[in-house]
Amino acid sequence: MNRIQKTFDTLKGNGEKALVGFVTAGDPDTRTSFELVSAMCDAGLDILELGIPFSDPTADGPVIQRSSARALKAGTNVASVLEMLAKLREKTDIPVILFSYYNPIHAYGPQRFYHDAAKAGADGVLVVDLPPEESDELSCYFDNDDFSIIRLVAPTTSETRMKTIAESASGFLYLVSKTGVTGSDGLETTDIKDLCDSLKSHTPLPVCVGFGISTAEDVRAIARFADGIVIGSAFERTIEENLETAGLSSMLADQVRVYKKAAR
Repeated sequence: MNRIQKTFDTLKGNGEKALVGFVTAGDPDTRTSFELVSAMCDAGLDILELGIPFSDPTADGPVIQRSSARALKAGTNVASVLEMLAKLREKTDIPVILFSYYNPIHAYGPQRFYHDAAKAGADGVLVVDLPPEESDELSCYFDNDDFSIIRLVAPTTSETRMKTIAESASGFLYLVSKTGVTGSDGLETTDIKDLCDSLKSHTPLPVCVGFGISTAEDVRAIARFADGIVIGSAFERTIEENLETAGLSSMLADQVRVYKKAAR
């Protein structure tokens, strides 16, 4: 049983939902980023999405765009993200998903990326702009059932398309809560529940909801029907607003604890 499945099974047995946290690796620099991510994992994060910074993150809002810019300015690249992951694996056994656009992976080399990511301890990858029809050039190298490909489903996705996406996914499915970019305000939980129920009818995989979730109340509302909650911009906003704060690691750890309590 892989780490992702084991985590969701354990959480389900405990009556909890997964707290999935996104952070851009290397923001604001490699050393600080490692300290921040380590603190978040120690505080109770269930799954980590470790973002590979990219110069044109079109699905992301201004907060994550700026986090990518800071990380790139600090020299972060695919190789350094994998080095960070390997170091992180010495401290934690929680599932880690590499979150990326395809350009950095393509430049690194798909086969090399899979080999190095698996060796570093990644449990899978979520590639925002790589649809099922185009992903064979990456997934054809996957020779390990423990390495998942996480798929995105949008509010505009048809039932037929949901089925196609779900059939090509593994690990869990990421349901985008609304149209727009990450970090935008406003959640219509009734609409999101309907979407979640529709997606669940096409797959046995866990469904995690992300985009626009920033408060404990948001987490509590989504946890009523989803298997997990994905939070990214709220964590990156804390980082951005406290770049010079000595206690930033503790602040993020406390933030994780608040969200995790709401997911129980």
